[in-house]
Amino acid sequence: MQTTEPTPPSGAQWTIAAAGHEAVIVEVGGGLRVYRRDGVDYVDGYGADEICPGSAGQVLAPWPNRIRDGAYTFDGRSYALPLTEPSRHVAIHGLVNWVPWRLVEQAEDAVTVGYDLPPLPAYPWALRLRTRWSVGTDGLRAEHVVTNLATEPAPFGLAVHPYLRLPGVAVDDLLMRVPGRNRLVVDGRLLPVGAAPVAGTKYDWTVPRPIGDAVLDTTFGAVVRDADGGSTVTLAAPDGSDAVRLWAGAEFGWWQVFTGDALSGERHRRSVAVEPMTCPPDAFRSGRDLITLAPGQTWRGTWGVRPGA
Repeated sequence: MQTTEPTPPSGAQWTIAAAGHEAVIVEVGGGLRVYRRDGVDYVDGYGADEICPGSAGQVLAPWPNRIRDGAYTFDGRSYALPLTEPSRHVAIHGLVNWVPWRLVEQAEDAVTVGYDLPPLPAYPWALRLRTRWSVGTDGLRAEHVVTNLATEPAPFGLAVHPYLRLPGVAVDDLLMRVPGRNRLVVDGRLLPVGAAPVAGTKYDWTVPRPIGDAVLDTTFGAVVRDADGGSTVTLAAPDGSDAVRLWAGAEFGWWQVFTGDALSGERHRRSVAVEPMTCPPDAFRSGRDLITLAPGQTWRGTWGVRPGA
């Protein structure tokens, strides 16, 4: 009788390593399962025998976060997406995080994976997605390339969903800096209904301070840019002995910060999801910072993780 080896829930596993840095990229969703430096995990990933929990390390496209009722209109036509978070009656996190990506190119320190999104009734535009993951002395780097293969303009947004952690430091004790000068105000379905400045409020992390007992699943905008036009979120130990930074290029103008309170079991409030986004939640409906990709047009975006104080 012929038998086959069990396949990990996240599919094929591609390990890259260099200069003490190691990452594992997975077939299902083409995302990040592991990232560590010198054996220390700075990304809170998941086991090879687990289904990806809490969207950990996933690539979210062609939209990030939630779309109200899964319904949107583009170029005069209306569409209805599957309600992938039925409890809130929303479509969440795009169309590519649970599909099998394929290996495009591999080296010891880098791997490129890709997925060709076919036209769908709810999103009738073909997209070619490629992500090059690499590690080196500067940490982890991801380079996303997305091309519109359709004959008509396509609405588009992208985010990623890594959870950051510092060994031995509880979420409450982390010193966090988020370069967002405003936040989105949300309703009970976590959909935006307005915006408010963070200055002088409990949501102001433009200067590092402890997370404390804050419960966050919050979108920050009006970002303070770094010298290169990008922006950076930092988590640091109280004594300054260690830190981890997630930087994103100028293509990303929004940050989502999630303290994991909605997660169950051992993942509850164990790490902080720090998500660079090209547009805010519900952008397919609001149009805010929504990218329109012309036929044949390619979008590129980069981000990465730098561990160490």
